[in-house]
Amino acid sequence: SFNIDGTLGGRAFTLVTTCVSDTEPDGQRLWVPLLNGAERMGVLEVVSDATLSDQAVDDCMTVASLLAELVITRGSYSDTVERVRRREPMQLAAEMLRAQLPPLSFSTGHLMISGILEPSYDVGGDAFDYAVNGDTAHLALFDAAGHGSANGMRAVVLASIALAAYRNARRAGMDLTATYHHIDSAVRTHDRAGMITAVLAELNQCTGALRVISAGHPGGIVLRQGKVVKVLPTPTALPVSLGDRRPPVVVEEALEPGDRLLLYTDGIIEARSADGEQFGVERLTDFTAKALADQLPGPETMRRLVHAILDYQDDRLQDDATVLLAEWHSPAPPQS
Repeated sequence: SFNIDGTLGGRAFTLVTTCVSDTEPDGQRLWVPLLNGAERMGVLEVVSDATLSDQAVDDCMTVASLLAELVITRGSYSDTVERVRRREPMQLAAEMLRAQLPPLSFSTGHLMISGILEPSYDVGGDAFDYAVNGDTAHLALFDAAGHGSANGMRAVVLASIALAAYRNARRAGMDLTATYHHIDSAVRTHDRAGMITAVLAELNQCTGALRVISAGHPGGIVLRQGKVVKVLPTPTALPVSLGDRRPPVVVEEALEPGDRLLLYTDGIIEARSADGEQFGVERLTDFTAKALADQLPGPETMRRLVHAILDYQDDRLQDDATVLLAEWHSPAPPQS
């Protein structure tokens, strides 16, 4: 695969900024990020036979914005862009699950949410979701049991039910506890033997109040000024499909402006090197803190984290690696 790091086009993508090369014999070459809101879709290369004025560069950025919008809107009616984007055939389970995931990045101006799921062409049951409704950001990670071809499809079906039930509860205005029970009931009704670990979170982007349920799942990490200040308790509830046996406990935490909440599935920390050593929570937090210290955008931090996991396992993932990062930059004004 093509490595974008170390190239001007890659710099434009990773830092989300327009980059200009003045090494062309008689002109300039521009790389302009293609953005759908905060989500990076790629880079537009512009080759000019003359030096571009500031206005011309601004015009190229306008064209890039229009192109990104066209790719998104027209992509619903044709497979052309998707077929060009893919480097290998996608497995059916991955095709089914990825169609249900939200955009990888979203920003309100006060809160940035970035998610990533690997591998791209096959999956084992991981999924994530988020939404921002008024003052509240809703975040969720799911890890359905079952891997391999047949079990992988079963896990994806379970994850799909969990995603749908989560959105159904969220849109009905249920609180965090009721949402957990709604997901639990939906999964158990479909497959009593099905098992999903999950973390459900709500963050008030006005006050920084965080509420979390960790259903047999890592509870997440709070980072402040590049350091871990809190590893959230886990588990505070039984995995989904067992939720009728014990009531969940909601953990509450007060975030400060600039804090980051990192949620992850066990495929991240249980990744093993060739000699069998786990990636581990400490290596995860150290890497994330370093990326944040480098002042990288959230989406780029997530991309580099997953590449670090892949490198650690010599590009052979033993499990899905899924991460969701919420960066609370500043208090949002209350919405009426």
